[in-house]
Amino acid sequence: MNLATIGAGLAAIGAGLGIGLIGSKAAEGIARQPEATGDIRGIVILTAALIEGAALVAMVLSFFV
Repeated sequence: MNLATIGAGLAAIGAGLGIGLIGSKAAEGIARQPEATGDIRGIVILTAALIEGAALVAMVLSFFV
């Protein structure tokens, strides 16, 4: 097992944890303030996309280093 495999795995784990935390906090926020559902949903989608992008870059770079 080389370091690239470990790096890609850590990037995937980090992205999964990050998106999971975003989802749980969004559900809490919607439960507390249902009228802000649309705003919260937009922020969640944007943040999840940014996390996925960062994880993809980390995975690609782990194979080049």
